[in-house]
Amino acid sequence: MSTHVFRSHKTKVLSTKKRRLNPRIFELLCSGVSQRRVAKLLKISRTTVVRKFLFLAHCSRIRNQKNFDQLEPLTEIQFDDLETIEHTKCKPLSVTMIVNRADRQIIDFCVSRMPAKGLIAEISRKKYGHRPDERGPAREELFKNISSKIATNAIIHSDENPHYPPSISKWFPQATHKAHKGKRGCVAGQGELKKIGFDPLFSLNHTYAMLRANINRLIRKTWCTTKDPKRLKDHIDLYVDFHNHQII
Repeated sequence: MSTHVFRSHKTKVLSTKKRRLNPRIFELLCSGVSQRRVAKLLKISRTTVVRKFLFLAHCSRIRNQKNFDQLEPLTEIQFDDLETIEHTKCKPLSVTMIVNRADRQIIDFCVSRMPAKGLIAEISRKKYGHRPDERGPAREELFKNISSKIATNAIIHSDENPHYPPSISKWFPQATHKAHKGKRGCVAGQGELKKIGFDPLFSLNHTYAMLRANINRLIRKTWCTTKDPKRLKDHIDLYVDFHNHQII
């Protein structure tokens, strides 16, 4: 897996105390449970949970990289952006994720900052100043990293975002890009699953719905918000490992 906009802090990755708790903490953090609730359920301190979380995320990155290195060329993928927040809706974040259409395996992802939109855009600028849009550079780095794993004649699915075609043409010049019109979300799946009979981006949208259901900080209505984008990347690294090896 590539190193994207947000790099994890250099922390000690040794976590040898209470190793028996590692598998349980891994499962809980990938099942919609907050760090505070993990500490309460397992009767350990929140500091211990944080240290275990960083250690497990480091281990997951290693396993994800090995899984990525062993991939055969992919013939059909889907990608899009998932939006979340950094502490407040005035500081949105974007998660760009690439999924194998055949089996919903998560191939790679990146996390990037973006400016607020709509009615809160002016409020965001007044409170926090100019917020750079890092989605473009992050997407370029993401595509560069996976370019060696995409078959020459691959089919790439996305929505009709006008910023996607130039990047796809640059990194996958012989691939076929199929842009699908966005549809209204249904109640189930927190808006990620679509209210239509057939969803051409189902593999991706279903995976995003699972992320929102199983990563507490991504649930649409929650009080567990991301305070540091680096920690969001750590948590998604953890979930990618869980998703690819224990769910699909």
